[in-house]
Amino acid sequence: QVQLVESGGGLVQPGGSLRLSCAASGSIFGIYTMDWYRQAPGKQRDLVATISTRGTTNYADSVKGRFTISRENAKNTVYLQMNSLKPEDTAVYYCKIAAPNVYWGQGTQVTVSS
Repeated sequence: QVQLVESGGGLVQPGGSLRLSCAASGSIFGIYTMDWYRQAPGKQRDLVATISTRGTTNYADSVKGRFTISRENAKNTVYLQMNSLKPEDTAVYYCKIAAPNVYWGQGTQVTVSS
């Protein structure tokens, strides 16, 4: 069994920052890609950022230049640093890993509001 535990969500004012973490534990023999998704109320779940085993990153256009994804392989952990947050970033954020089966975190709420 593999478990993903997310943390770091919360309420922040526009222009503020948050850092999300997602730690994987259990029967892990190697993690390939690590991703962050988000889902706003009434909308589909969308890919926000992805990072490969070698550290190659890709971002949704809406977050480029504001969000940074990183990973710490020794800790099986992926991070999402979110700066210059906007109200439209409000959503539940989910991490996903391929190890090689796909696993999802439980989600963490991010609310950007004044």
